Amino acid sequence: MTDFRSLPVPESLGGERVDSAMAQMFGLSRTRAADLIARNLVQVDGTEPSKSDRVLPGSMLEVTIPVETDPLEVRPELVEGIGIIHDDDSIVVIDKPVGVAVHPSPGWSGPTVVGHLAGAGFRIATSGASERQGIVQRLDVGTSGVMVICKSEHAYSKLKNAFRHRTVDKTYHALVQGHPDPLEGTIDAPIARHPGADHRFAVLDGGRPSVTHYSTLEAHRFASLLEVHLETGRTHQIRVHMSALKHPCVGDLTYGADPTLAKRFGVQRQWLHAVRLGFEHPDTGAYVEYTSPYPEDLARSLEAVRESH
Repeated sequence: MTDFRSLPVPESLGGERVDSAMAQMFGLSRTRAADLIARNLVQVDGTEPSKSDRVLPGSMLEVTIPVETDPLEVRPELVEGIGIIHDDDSIVVIDKPVGVAVHPSPGWSGPTVVGHLAGAGFRIATSGASERQGIVQRLDVGTSGVMVICKSEHAYSKLKNAFRHRTVDKTYHALVQGHPDPLEGTIDAPIARHPGADHRFAVLDGGRPSVTHYSTLEAHRFASLLEVHLETGRTHQIRVHMSALKHPCVGDLTYGADPTLAKRFGVQRQWLHAVRLGFEHPDTGAYVEYTSPYPEDLARSLEAVRESH
């Protein structure tokens, strides 16, 4: 979004530098004015000036001002595809579709879970940064499935501790390339940010302790369907650990998946879904469990893998 403004230079500002005249005419800081000039967003009588050029009375000063928004501002916005699995006074459990971030972050301008809940009228009243209200867990933008958001401070405190102390049962299904050997096992390997790519993570000495348990549910010619239980919850943990085993999630091109195989089975994102979430309810103390079925795109591609020979 941009804001276009055009005004003639008044007599009183004749002879002023362009950045100074802009600051006074449009209520900008000199720094902001200079930045707009440097970005070629300013014209004086149809030509692009330098900030130290002088303006003449009556000259037409035209400025295109990008409307800068706070990348962490929560924008209430209903998001198609988010399903409500459970809702009470303490928690709301949702089914998150692919392509939706959990909360706003720098560099992400797409839909968010937090924005959807705000737009849908859910009242989230917990401590912490406003853009992360009630968030005790995260799913990648490219990962779908079940997740819980806390609505009350009491629930937030209890569940935050439950995730920290690893008493929450987090179960995923992942379709991975090939056949892991052994068919079930535990990956205990530290994860840290990839030294050569900010958006990736890797198994690295000195990284944060990370533990993933997996078992094979189905073994097919080209791929295996795994059930995965996370003991820890690092960013991209399953994707990094399976890639380290040389069995990346089908479609996960960021972590070494074969694009030809993904295309063959119609997989357009990493085949990874949070199928089940179990924990002690923060109010009642009773064990509760919530599930999410495979979304249509993952179900369709899994069926294609099952039918392949």
